[in-house]
Amino acid sequence: MDLYFDCTNGISGDMAVGALIDLGGNIEKLKITLDSMHLEDEFEYKISKMMVNGIQTSDFNVIIPQKHHHNHAHRNLFDINKIIDKISADENVKAMAKKIFEVVAKAEAKVHKKDIKDIHFHEIGAIDSIVDIVSFCVLYCDLNPEKTYISALSEGYGNVECQHGTLSVPVPAVCEILRENQIKIKLTDNEGEMITPTGAGIVSVIDSKEKLKDEFLIKKTGYGRGKRNYKNPTLKVMKIERV
Repeated sequence: MDLYFDCTNGISGDMAVGALIDLGGNIEKLKITLDSMHLEDEFEYKISKMMVNGIQTSDFNVIIPQKHHHNHAHRNLFDINKIIDKISADENVKAMAKKIFEVVAKAEAKVHKKDIKDIHFHEIGAIDSIVDIVSFCVLYCDLNPEKTYISALSEGYGNVECQHGTLSVPVPAVCEILRENQIKIKLTDNEGEMITPTGAGIVSVIDSKEKLKDEFLIKKTGYGRGKRNYKNPTLKVMKIERV
């Protein structure tokens, strides 16, 4: 079984997790892993079905308690790897999660002209991004595709507000991840950020770098809902069979 990520409408961590849940990813295994992080006071999460443009999608929502909402821990890569090392999950899950974070850390270091060990993640290191990445790796490794194909990534236009101020889309870390990994991108008339650093990091790690043949069979389709405000914030992922 293979997977095809249709990123026509962008990709983010929560969209990717939602799509894999919709495909039948193991929610019980996910719960066990997230519980094993022992960060219960820092986050909760909710999985639900939501309609987007008339299509039912799965929504994965990481909820930060109000007392932590403006006080995310600024963790570095070493801190994040310690969290990952302790989770109840297969070693391939841990290795994939660490690799995604390393991709993003490398991009942030390049953009900010710092050594990778000196990068203290703000948004990417916030607990919601840690949960998104670990959750994605649990579900992806559970589905265990033989190959994964990725469409060109679509991006919007305009500016976004972040820890560093106002940044133009695509944001610098996304640009660096796409450049470093030679990931194709196309611009759209959607106003807003369609590709997040987490989404770009996920693509860089799972993409088989092979072109999907024109003919294949669709076995199942999953839709993951995004939280950003643009037209049709959904990621479609298909289980496919090559013919």
